[in-house]
Amino acid sequence: MRPMDPAETPILLGRSRLERWFPAAVFALAIAVVLLAGAWWSTRAELTELRDGVAKQLREAGTDARDSRTIAKEVQEAVRDAQGRIGALEAKLLESQSQQLGLQALYQELSRSRDEWVLAEVEQTLAIAAQQLQLAGNVPAALVALENADARLARSDRPQFLGLRRVIARDIDRLRNAPSVDIAGMTLRLDQLTAAVDQLPLLADGRPKAPDPALPAGDPAGWQRSWWAVWEELKSLVRVQRLDAADPALLAPESRLFLRENLKLRLLHARLALLRRDESAFRGDVKAAQTWLGRWFDPRQKQVATAAQTLAALNAAAVNVELPTIAASLSAVRNLKLPREKALK
Repeated sequence: MRPMDPAETPILLGRSRLERWFPAAVFALAIAVVLLAGAWWSTRAELTELRDGVAKQLREAGTDARDSRTIAKEVQEAVRDAQGRIGALEAKLLESQSQQLGLQALYQELSRSRDEWVLAEVEQTLAIAAQQLQLAGNVPAALVALENADARLARSDRPQFLGLRRVIARDIDRLRNAPSVDIAGMTLRLDQLTAAVDQLPLLADGRPKAPDPALPAGDPAGWQRSWWAVWEELKSLVRVQRLDAADPALLAPESRLFLRENLKLRLLHARLALLRRDESAFRGDVKAAQTWLGRWFDPRQKQVATAAQTLAALNAAAVNVELPTIAASLSAVRNLKLPREKALK
């Protein structure tokens, strides 16, 4: 056997080592390959599962996206609808607010106008009462007007009218205690006298009472009775009358007409003087009417006697009585209206 070369010794040693470690390396490589294959297979399975999951999620996400788009579209439509309704509600709200402001302004205006109407009505009523007192001296009518004005203020139930009501109450008390003059009644009696002038009999129209015809003594014959009747008829054609007055009232028909018209004018003048409360002119006309009535008219007749009594009563009645005024009430209501009128201007 040939001895070994020292140079070959390492090569042999290397081969022996390689032969000894090769199976182990192959086994380790196989294990590594198996492990890598298992890891790759596991990774592949996970990737497949992950891919399937991602695909499923993508499909679900797509479905959800479509649903979301549908829902978003519905929501958008709902939002547009809601915005339209909100806009309509806002318009109605603005309209309602404007109407409310208009109603408030109208209510305030009506409230002011109502007070102004009340004051205007009360002022008109007081003016009528003042006219009744000044022109006709009609205290009852003026008193009724003042009471109506106070009742109107009481119905309004306004505290700012209390001062005015107190002034009106004082004027009402003054009128109730004032002396009364029946101007309306006196005017009515003058009107009745004026209307009755045409029916008053004159002295010139008066006829004495015819005596009863005296029958002839005995039982006259027929011709005597006829002659007596004719004689009585002839005597009735002539009338003899004795007038006690120095100036006999023998008036022509046209003078009688003027006399009656002048008497009517006197009575009308007396009526006007009564309404003017001119006592001197009233009494002068009434006295003149009394004089004419006693001079030219027949006092024995009932109508003339009644007219004379009426004229005497009118001449004795009081005409010019000092009556209270309601100037305080008029001033109070006008002073209450003045600030309101300035505020409106």
